[in-house]
Amino acid sequence: MTQASAPLLAARASQFDDTEQQRGASALGMWVFIATEVLFFGVLFAGYTIGRLRFPEAFAAGGRRTDLLLGSIETGILLSSSCLAALAVRDVQLGGRRSSPWLLLGTAALGAAFLVMHGFEYHSEYEEALIPGLRYHPSGDPPHAMAIFFCLYYFITGFHSLHVAIGVALLSRLAVKAWQGAFSPDYIAPVEVTALYWHLVDIVWIFVYPAVYLVGRSS
Repeated sequence: MTQASAPLLAARASQFDDTEQQRGASALGMWVFIATEVLFFGVLFAGYTIGRLRFPEAFAAGGRRTDLLLGSIETGILLSSSCLAALAVRDVQLGGRRSSPWLLLGTAALGAAFLVMHGFEYHSEYEEALIPGLRYHPSGDPPHAMAIFFCLYYFITGFHSLHVAIGVALLSRLAVKAWQGAFSPDYIAPVEVTALYWHLVDIVWIFVYPAVYLVGRSS
């Protein structure tokens, strides 16, 4: 056994015939996971849609109470981070080892920046008493309809932020392993499936941003 083949055998789990089979199984598993996540967030978005149809004025008023500037910056941050994640995958595919650790670390850093900014949003909304069940002064017409908007807002953005936090942890770990030279064109599955997960996080936010921050301001 050559020294070059030893790391590849170590990277391949024993139940797979080769790394290509392992890569395909990993990708399939991630796509199945993504499908379940789409169903999960789909239920939340369906609830939001029903609430908006039932209380259009209160939901529009609630949307106008969100921070459009921070929401727009957060959107730009996530879009940029997905670009870095895609570049990291491409760098590993091409056999690069110098850029991919920094690209993965940059993706994780942008994800962390998103979480910090969203934390500022939550703090501002707490100060404005816009958190039902914790600190909320009823407003809107009918009085508690806007509370439904904010409950859905916190459920959707809260679970999304949890996914972002998990992604930041995964990307940080991958950056360390990439720095140690763990990945190559023959062993890229962890980077690919994590990038797929991160793109899911990005796509969910692409739906959140117009639904929460923009629609209320268009009416």
